Amino acid sequence: MTPTEAPVGRLVVCPTPIGNLEDVTLRVLAELGRADVVACEDTRHTAVLLNRHGISARLVSLHEHNERARARELIEQIRGGATVALVSDAGMPLVSDPGFALVRECLAADLALEVLPGPSASLTALVASGLPVERWLFVGFLPRARGELLELLSGAAQTLVAFESPRRLAATLALLAAADPQRAVVVCRELTKLHEEVRRGPAAELAEHYRATPARGEIVLVIGAADAAAGSLREALEALRDLIDAGAKARPAAAAVAKLTGLRANELYREVVRAEQSPTR
Repeated sequence: MTPTEAPVGRLVVCPTPIGNLEDVTLRVLAELGRADVVACEDTRHTAVLLNRHGISARLVSLHEHNERARARELIEQIRGGATVALVSDAGMPLVSDPGFALVRECLAADLALEVLPGPSASLTALVASGLPVERWLFVGFLPRARGELLELLSGAAQTLVAFESPRRLAATLALLAAADPQRAVVVCRELTKLHEEVRRGPAAELAEHYRATPARGEIVLVIGAADAAAGSLREALEALRDLIDAGAKARPAAAAVAKLTGLRANELYREVVRAEQSPTR
């Protein structure tokens, strides 16, 4: 075989259903069926999808603990002419899922890469939210540190889309409600699955709901853009908390901050008390 006749391999990135197994595309099924190897986050999970659609394939694991070593192995197979299909447990690989190292190595080696369109939890939630879609920001999983989370939520000038753990959802909503009770929020739970729920409302209302009724399942949180008034309130509350931490009594401190900012002292006092009573992250 001459060099020009050498087999040409490729990497195909294949999105998989985020819940309902019928949501897989025909192109993805075709590529999975003809692939020499399917690299997947969890071989047992992917086997369920393949069995459902009558596909037999060689599966290898590629997850956060073995991705770099596995990527090198798969690149060598692609160089040898193999077609490697990359999938994650749900949705588009690389988007808060493994696969980045493999794609980067593939591009660095100047090997063929094809990305197929398909299901995405972030896009599904964004459209279902009813919030503006002209400009939006996806941030993956929300940070756990309170300060980082507050900075992210208060600084968003566009619709924000994020993944959140059901264990932390109520605390996140309470934190958001303390800074801006009327901020538009949509909680998308178990999208495309049997118990799908899309709940829309102001932050304070949803915070109370999920405090009383803890969420289960996979969560996508969609949050409306922050406005200037909410930013001013957040800064005033931070100043008020600093005064209280320094030993000032809450009501006189609220009156002093209100005089400097033009906000109402009763509102500041009420919000700082509410934040203190909310669950911490």
